[in-house]
Amino acid sequence: MRIVGGSLRGRRFDPPKNFGARPTTDFAKEGLFDVLSNYFDFEELTVLDLFSGTGSISLEFASRGARHIDAVEKIYAHQKFIKDSALRLGVTSISVIRQDVFSFISRSTCRYGLIFADPPYDMEGISTLPELILSKDLLDEDGWLVVEHSDRYSFSGLKQLIDHRRYGSVNFSFFRKNI
Repeated sequence: MRIVGGSLRGRRFDPPKNFGARPTTDFAKEGLFDVLSNYFDFEELTVLDLFSGTGSISLEFASRGARHIDAVEKIYAHQKFIKDSALRLGVTSISVIRQDVFSFISRSTCRYGLIFADPPYDMEGISTLPELILSKDLLDEDGWLVVEHSDRYSFSGLKQLIDHRRYGSVNFSFFRKNI
């Protein structure tokens, strides 16, 4: 895997072969960050990366100068990989939190400019994840939520949905807190 943009563009960080997370493809990351760069000044942004897995998205935000990123991952090996990758790349803006995402959502008192959620594609409850996150006071006033998901899900019935993009088999649904 590699970082596709920003100051760390081209730097590699490869998880072990038996790593259990499904990383977002480089093609999809490029598309996602092309969209986000039209709406956000990354240097002013605080980010929450839920189901962080490899830390790929957190590292992309850090590479683009995001002020702070909280990466939430419950699996110890994944959390350690994210910490080790950030250390190896000299990234200090990422805090890795080893916790269940749903527990974190219910207890957090922090607010973010952008929340990115990449749950396992086969996880139960993905269809309710946007409503759950948006119902909490986790987003800044004009904050966005981005959910990565498979074709099996459509969030077209949610009033906060502002966009949907597809990059190969990867789908991103974009939500705004206040519409």
